[in-house]
Amino acid sequence: MTVHHLPAEISAFTGWLGELAGRLEPGAGWYGFFAARDPDGLRACFAGAEILPWDVVESLLQDLGEPADGPRARHGRALHRAAAAAHDRGPGGAAALTERRALMARELAYAERRVRELSGREPGAPGPGGGPDPDALFWARDDHARATARLAELTERLAALGGAAAPPAPPVPPVPTGTREPVRRRPRGARFAGLEDGPEPVPVPPGQPAAGPGPAREARPAPRGARFGPAPTAPDPAPAPEARPAPDATARAARAAGNAVYALRRLRAQGRTGEAHALLCEALAGPPQWLPALADELAAAGLAADWATLLWEAADLPPDRLAAVAAALADAGRTEDRDRLLRQGAARPVPELAGACAALRTGRRDAEARALLGAFLARRTVEEAAALAATDPAALVPELRAAARALSPARERDLLHALRVARLA
Repeated sequence: MTVHHLPAEISAFTGWLGELAGRLEPGAGWYGFFAARDPDGLRACFAGAEILPWDVVESLLQDLGEPADGPRARHGRALHRAAAAAHDRGPGGAAALTERRALMARELAYAERRVRELSGREPGAPGPGGGPDPDALFWARDDHARATARLAELTERLAALGGAAAPPAPPVPPVPTGTREPVRRRPRGARFAGLEDGPEPVPVPPGQPAAGPGPAREARPAPRGARFGPAPTAPDPAPAPEARPAPDATARAARAAGNAVYALRRLRAQGRTGEAHALLCEALAGPPQWLPALADELAAAGLAADWATLLWEAADLPPDRLAAVAAALADAGRTEDRDRLLRQGAARPVPELAGACAALRTGRRDAEARALLGAFLARRTVEEAAALAATDPAALVPELRAAARALSPARERDLLHALRVARLA
C-alpha cells in the first residue's frame, strides 16, 4: 500500500489524527516523546502507511485532557477501527498482523514473567531481604497492560479478516494491581507497535546529585521525582570550611545544572534513556529557583527537548509545587516557559486546579493566576469553569470572568451564562 493513494477510511483517520496533533504543543507531552523517540515511525503513521496503536492515540488524547470515553475519543476510535480494517485488507496484511501478533504475545509473556519476578512469586526471585523494587514493579505492570491491550487489538483485527490467520489467543495471567496509578503511560518504541528488542530500562535516578566524571553507581534507591510521587527532601551538602565562603544561590544553581547535564549526556551515550528521564524528574525535587539555570544549561548543550520534557513533568507536580515552579520561571524572565507549563497544567482535574489557584493567590502571583485561568478557559468548557468557580466563588468568579473577558467577549458571555445556571452569578 502506498501513501499516495490511500483508502478513504485511512484518509479520514489520518485527517482526524492531524487535527488532533494540531492542538498539541510540539515538543511537549507524549506527542513530544513519540516525535523524539521515533520520528520516522510517527511520520509513517500520520501519512497512513502504518496504523498507530490505539493506546498511543489515547496518550495523545490524554495530552489534551480529553476523557477516554468522551465524544472526541469515541469518534476517533471509530475512525481508527475503519482505517485499520482498510489497511489490513491490503496485500500481505494478514501475514503482517500474524507476525506482529506473535511478537506481541512473546512480549506479553515476558512482561507477565517480569511482574512475577518483581513480585517475588517466581523461583529465584529476590527474597524479602532484598524486597521488590516498587517502581520497577510499577513499570512492569504498565508493560503488561500495554502488551495486553495491543494483543487484543491485533487479535480483533485478525478476526475481522476472517479469523483464519489468527492463532488462538494465549491466556493472560492475572497481574496483581498496586495502589499507585500512573499519571501518564510510558511511550514505546518500534513505531509504537511494541516490537522493540527488549524492555526499556527501568527509570532509576542516581542516589545522589551527579558530580563530575566517574563510574555509574551500582546501588540506587527507589526512583523519585514527579513521575514517581512525592520525593523526600534531600539533605543539604556538608557545610563548607570556615575559610571558604559558602557559594551563593546562583553559583549553586549553576553548579547543579552543570552536573545534571553532564550526567544526562553520559546516560544518553550509554543508551540508559530511562535513567536519563528519571534524572530530569529528580531536578523537580530541588529548589524551583534552580530550574532556570538548568534550562540555560540544557539549551547550551543542545538538549532543549529535555527542557520541554521537564516542563511536561512539572505540570503534574502537586498544586503548591506547580505554583512555585511557575513563579520561579516568571521571576527569571522565562514567561514563555511559565505559560507553557500553565497551559499543560490546565488539563488537570478541577480540584487540583483550584489548589494551584489558591497557592498562586497566597503567593500574590496574580499574573500566573491569570495565565493559568486563561489557559483553562481556552481549552475547557464553561461548565467546567463554573465547577472551578464553585470551589471558591468569592475569589474565582471575578478572576474567571476577567480571564474570559481577556479571551473574547463571547467567551465571557458563555461563562456568565454557565455561572448563572450554577447560581454563582
